[in-house]
Amino acid sequence: MGETEGTVERTYRRLKEMAASYEFKPDSRLNESELAKRLDTSRTPLREALNRLVAEGFLTFRSGKGFFCRSLKPAEIMDLYEARAAIECEAASLAALRADPKDIAALEEFLESSKPDYKPGTSPVELVRLDEEFHTRVTALSGNSEMVRMLGNMNGRIHFVRLIDLKTLCEKNGPDVVTTEPHKRILDAVKQRDSEAARAEMAKHIERRLESITENVRNAFAELYTP
Repeated sequence: MGETEGTVERTYRRLKEMAASYEFKPDSRLNESELAKRLDTSRTPLREALNRLVAEGFLTFRSGKGFFCRSLKPAEIMDLYEARAAIECEAASLAALRADPKDIAALEEFLESSKPDYKPGTSPVELVRLDEEFHTRVTALSGNSEMVRMLGNMNGRIHFVRLIDLKTLCEKNGPDVVTTEPHKRILDAVKQRDSEAARAEMAKHIERRLESITENVRNAFAELYTP
């Protein structure tokens, strides 16, 4: 990787983190000069990275006005959750038909080793990271690399809202409400080669949070704008 390519990649990764966590406020315009200075890069690599993030849905571009952070609206978050559910349910079904037994065993080991982290005191950031890793690995068991790529994109775009969702859930019902049990049921169905059960368990696991999206977006705004 050449120096310019390396700069673009470094700038892209940092900007993606900032966009995923809404370090740029929703719908706010990005100041390219300030960003170039802050990220210690020139305008060309910055512009390349910004365009890449527009293509991936993390930012938007308005002709004659520049780059903007994406919106944070319940309808848009719902679209992402529904798309994620469609991909993950199909991936779980395919995983039951296609997964290599060694890869299933490795995921069982990961699930067992992460179990002690699902306890009071573990940060929501770490719990969301563990959850995303499990879901990514189940999707990888399908053998479909496009599904893995699309899921990665969607996870990045709903990451902040999922973090707020988990925090809200723990505050309401206590930290013990978050367990590895739903993941275990999904993986058991995959292991038993029951594609319909795998699909059903995944749907149940993802869709139970859909009714909370409006509340979570409201809480996300409070988190972003409360001093």
